[in-house]
Amino acid sequence: METASPPLETASADELQSLEPSMQTVWSIKRGAFATITAFAVFFYDLAHLFGTSALPFGVLTAIVAVLGVLYALIWPRLMYRNWGFSIRSEEIYIEHGVLNHIRTVVPLRRIQHLDVSQDLLEREFSLGRLIVHTAGSRSSDVVIPGLNLKEAERIRDRVKQFILEDPLMEDPV
Repeated sequence: METASPPLETASADELQSLEPSMQTVWSIKRGAFATITAFAVFFYDLAHLFGTSALPFGVLTAIVAVLGVLYALIWPRLMYRNWGFSIRSEEIYIEHGVLNHIRTVVPLRRIQHLDVSQDLLEREFSLGRLIVHTAGSRSSDVVIPGLNLKEAERIRDRVKQFILEDPLMEDPV
C-alpha cells in the first residue's frame, strides 16, 4: 500500500525563504579571488608602464581597482543575499532576486523536466548546495536556487520529484 507524500509547503508572496547566511561568505570569497586577480593584472600593467607617459602616477590605478575590488567582495554579496528569496508553493516555485535588476521567476511544477542538486568546491566546504530546476522549453530553461543547506536542497528536490510523479495530469489515461 502506497502512502501519500505530504503536500508541498505553501507560502504567500510575503513569506519568502532566505538563502543560508553562509552563502554571503561563499560569494565574498569568489568575488575576492576575482578582485585579487584583477588587481594583480592592473598592478603588472602599472609596472609595465612605470617609465612611460601616463596621466596617473604609478600605483593610483592599482589602488583604485583594489578599493573597488574590496567593495565588490564585501558589500555586493550582502546586497545579493538581502535580495534573494524563494518559495515552494503548492503548484509552483517562486523566486525573487537581483540588486539592480529585480527578477521574479515563477516555475510551474508541471513544467519541470528534472532536478539536480549541485555543489562546487567552496559550497561543499560550507555544506551548501544549489537546486537546479530544468524546465520544458529552450529559453531560460534552467532555474537555479543557490545557497541552500545541502540536506534542504535534497529534501526540496525529493518533494518536488514526488509531486511530479504523483501529478494526475501527467499520468496516462486508462
